[in-house]
Amino acid sequence: MYNLLIALGAGLAITLGIKFAGFNIWAALVPGTLAFLGSYIWLGRRIGQKLQAIMAAVQRELQGQPTSQKEAQARLERAVKMLESGLVYDKWQFLVGAEVHSQIGMLKYMSKDLEGAQGHFARSSARNYLAKAMEGALFFQKKDSAAMKKSFEAAVVSGKKESVVWAVYAWCLLQNKDKDGALKVLGRAVEANPSDEKLKSSLSALQNDKKLKMKPYEPMWWQFGLETPPPQIMGGGGGRRVQFNPRR
Repeated sequence: MYNLLIALGAGLAITLGIKFAGFNIWAALVPGTLAFLGSYIWLGRRIGQKLQAIMAAVQRELQGQPTSQKEAQARLERAVKMLESGLVYDKWQFLVGAEVHSQIGMLKYMSKDLEGAQGHFARSSARNYLAKAMEGALFFQKKDSAAMKKSFEAAVVSGKKESVVWAVYAWCLLQNKDKDGALKVLGRAVEANPSDEKLKSSLSALQNDKKLKMKPYEPMWWQFGLETPPPQIMGGGGGRRVQFNPRR
């Protein structure tokens, strides 16, 4: 990654410069190390600021209620192109590409472009729990149970405090006639979130042979596209929320 190489170069240059000036190599290592760390942090923040600007532009593009399906699709396509422009920084900073792929995958998934979404999810960050959960929902729709479970398991590791992730996982298992699996997932969810009343209620419902209701998990539930939302929700909702958290 370019930022790392540049920072290493800066640190090495400082170290050698001090060494050639007649100082002991051990004395030169301290300022050299500080130069490396300072350069790497500064370069990382610089890339992070550029990506934040892209994400802010994407957010503005997706805000508000479109007047037609055509406009909504046009907005989405523009947003995806904006995000794709961020992929140029993949070679500069670790994990940037994976996070941008996560965001693109989610937008494509929510626009029902499952094939396009799958390609980006395959290169997405395992730490983006929402992207991994949507990937699981995608494999559910493709009737690939093994891949579905693998994606959801990744989602509940990074998003163990997010009740909707556990709930969607359990819902998909139920649709696949795997009630025991759904009960185990919700049991793990309650164990990880002992004060979450929504998850406890969902687990209790299944234990008493009642239907798993997803209403408590709205509006996030509708983003998975596994059920048709009411007309007033289909019409808008203030745009999709796009987040980017630069990691170094």
